[in-house]
Amino acid sequence: MAGRLRDRFGRRLVFRFVGMGLILMGCFVRVADPYPVQMSRLIYFDILQRISPRAYDPDLPVRVVDIDERSLAAWGQWPWPRTQLGQMVQRLGEYGAAAIAFDMLFAEPDRYSPVRLLQDPSLSGLLQVDQAAASLDNDVRFGDEIANWPVVLGVAARQTDSGSAIAPKAGLVEIGENPAAGLVSVAHWTSLAPPLGEDAAGIGGVNVSPLGGLGVVRRVPVLWSGPNGVLPALGVEALRVAMGEPVYFAEGSQEEAGIMLELGIGEFLLPTTENGEIWVRYRRDNPGLYLSADDIMRSGDDPALRAEIEGRIILVGTSAAGLFDMRETALGESVPGVSIHAQIIEQIILGDVLSRSDVTAALELLAFVILGVVVTVVMSNHGAVASFVAGGVAATVVIVISWLAFQNQSVLFDATFPLAGGMANFGLLAGYLFVSTEREKRVIRQTFSHYVAPEILDEMEANGHHLKLGGESQEITVMFSDIRGFTPLSESVSATDLVALLNALFSEIGDQILIERGTIDKFIGDAVMAFWNAPLPVEDHPCRAATAALKMRSALGKFNASPIMRGRPPIALATGCATGAACVGNIGSRRRFNYTVIGDVVNVAARIEQNCRHVDYDILVSQSIQHATNSDLALLEAGFVDLKGKSEPEPVYVLVGDRDLADGAGFQALKAAHLQLLAAIRERAPQSVVSGLCSECTALAEAVEPGLQPFYRALPGRTADFRSEVRTRRAVFSHHGGRRKAAE
Repeated sequence: MAGRLRDRFGRRLVFRFVGMGLILMGCFVRVADPYPVQMSRLIYFDILQRISPRAYDPDLPVRVVDIDERSLAAWGQWPWPRTQLGQMVQRLGEYGAAAIAFDMLFAEPDRYSPVRLLQDPSLSGLLQVDQAAASLDNDVRFGDEIANWPVVLGVAARQTDSGSAIAPKAGLVEIGENPAAGLVSVAHWTSLAPPLGEDAAGIGGVNVSPLGGLGVVRRVPVLWSGPNGVLPALGVEALRVAMGEPVYFAEGSQEEAGIMLELGIGEFLLPTTENGEIWVRYRRDNPGLYLSADDIMRSGDDPALRAEIEGRIILVGTSAAGLFDMRETALGESVPGVSIHAQIIEQIILGDVLSRSDVTAALELLAFVILGVVVTVVMSNHGAVASFVAGGVAATVVIVISWLAFQNQSVLFDATFPLAGGMANFGLLAGYLFVSTEREKRVIRQTFSHYVAPEILDEMEANGHHLKLGGESQEITVMFSDIRGFTPLSESVSATDLVALLNALFSEIGDQILIERGTIDKFIGDAVMAFWNAPLPVEDHPCRAATAALKMRSALGKFNASPIMRGRPPIALATGCATGAACVGNIGSRRRFNYTVIGDVVNVAARIEQNCRHVDYDILVSQSIQHATNSDLALLEAGFVDLKGKSEPEPVYVLVGDRDLADGAGFQALKAAHLQLLAAIRERAPQSVVSGLCSECTALAEAVEPGLQPFYRALPGRTADFRSEVRTRRAVFSHHGGRRKAAE
């Protein structure tokens, strides 16, 4: 018991060490954060937003003037002359826009300017314009117009130098250890055609992702580190200009340089990532956000338009298909890039900004560790099913926490790594448990294979749920086989050699039982007990038991000729078989029991085996086996024998051979002579006649089965076993003897 407890504890300890190793490996993977882990996390955050997107609020002070297909059809192809854009700015300014931000580039001079057209060699000889008109520059006129209003112009990141420096319009106050050092870096900005850079109230970056970034837009830098200082994003700059704030406040870590935490714009605080990005909390794209540029450009004062524009931040962009400014959001929508800037302004004003800090990442790692520990401990103690249930409950808790954090606190808590890591731990541990269980199963199978045939083991494994262990009554065949002359043998060898000898012998004869689909019940000293037709049904079990006895006889002959028996007297076996009803199942106490058989047939088989000495033959079977297998085996009647505990003598038969032997001419001749001998005995023929017939049978047996010769030589002294009146007299005597014992 103590040894088993130690083994069980040792297995649990090894299992838990494996689990802890997997948890540590998972922690290493999470810290390394490879691309698949990152993408699963981002996709999960997208799912959270798709389940609960931000609602559209039409009262928010943000609108987009859309240069849509209708506007292009009405006012001509893009790009429009900047005098036309100046008219748009004038209209928006007169409608009372708080800020006007262009999500487009003005990197080159306007090609429609008269001064540019006159410089074209192909047109210089054809055009005749007034000298004053020849000096007109659309960029100057556009710059003069934007100087009258709060206009923000956009620039874009590029790899090569544009030749002109872009300086920010707002100041930056850094709080902490140089937070701007960790911002997303831009090598160069596109230029602004002179004099637009000087006339604009603000300049902002139009990019919604770092240079080269493609795919879903989830995070947008709000500050960029450029060659001439920190430049804000277009939406953030538009908000600053609308508020009239001169500076930004960048708050960073007090302990580490290059870590940004928040961006301050007047009264608004915007949580950021450490490199100055904002997680965009998306809403569904809504037509109420957009105003057509065609409506703005038409003359006249429209009160409805004034109500939409006055006091609001106006972003000018395009949704026209040919202008290629469509981006994909976390909600799976393709929207104009300008609308992403608009949504950033909306969520800054609402204060509904998604956040994700190092503390959140640490809590995710802690959730993974807890989930892994739960799976490991529960599986080591209670198995895979209980671990699956406990892990499922823990995973549900993680998902609920993640959802509540997102819904109530706008915190992005990644549940995918704890869940995926927990599932990976469960799968690997379940695999380890399966391998160790299979190893133990193989050991158990190997052990059990010493008692039942391999094909029965296969059937038990395939149909184990059909077994009815625990005690049921059914017909079985029982065999007892005992070593003759065991006592002299045990006295001639040492105990160690005797055990080795018995093990070798039982291995040989046990294999024959298993080959015939028998179940070895137990080894009792120098004897073996086996039975057929349990725990699984075995067709023709009486014949199989008898065949096994014949194979045991053959195996014994080879064993006696083997080197282990050199110099020792040959071993002989006495085998008895009987068929009958018995109770088969687990017999014993609640704590210790054996799968065995109980019933009269067991006693009959044991007593028949004991009568092998009386009959002087090595294999005897009961009449029930003779009835079931008479046409399949070579059997000869051996008379009635007394069985201890039975009131009447039991008819028994000697098992000579299998069906091939039974069909042979030699056995048929022996069988005919045997019947003549029995007839003579029952007709009370003279002893000389009986002896003569015994001699004839002995001679015939030499060619059929030499082991029958002692049987026939002893038969003249057993003639009473074949006479019916002797059987009756024995029964009456046993009956009266029983009554006398009861009276006494």
